[in-house]
Amino acid sequence: MGKLYGNDFSQTTISRFEALNLSFKNMCKLKPLLEKWLSDGLPGRRRKKRTSIETNVRVALERNFSTNQKPTSEEILMMAEQLNMEKEVIRVWFCNRRQKEKRINPSSSTTPPLPQSSPMTHKGPGYSPHMVRRNTPH
Repeated sequence: MGKLYGNDFSQTTISRFEALNLSFKNMCKLKPLLEKWLSDGLPGRRRKKRTSIETNVRVALERNFSTNQKPTSEEILMMAEQLNMEKEVIRVWFCNRRQKEKRINPSSSTTPPLPQSSPMTHKGPGYSPHMVRRNTPH
């Protein structure tokens, strides 16, 4: 970082910075460089700002979701064009909506329900079938 912004730091300063053990003077010296570094960000690594979806668009997406939870790439492209939105935004919306559906209705997920034990076969707590004594002659 020092070379990037035209200021080399001693190994001691670097070590103290890494250990979060800088003097006030060194902190004041580093602050403007760190602020610049943070504002520049990593090239190519910046996240896109959160997309806000208008109510009428959300209603249209919900309507499409109710008829088809997993649209094809072509269907997503058509929706994006109709709603004047990016294809990636629509794709992510559907992914997020499927996750929301799993949270809301966990019973409708793809995992099979746990088998219920019937009162006829249940032997009580702590008994396995080989431990139950049967009244049969040996």
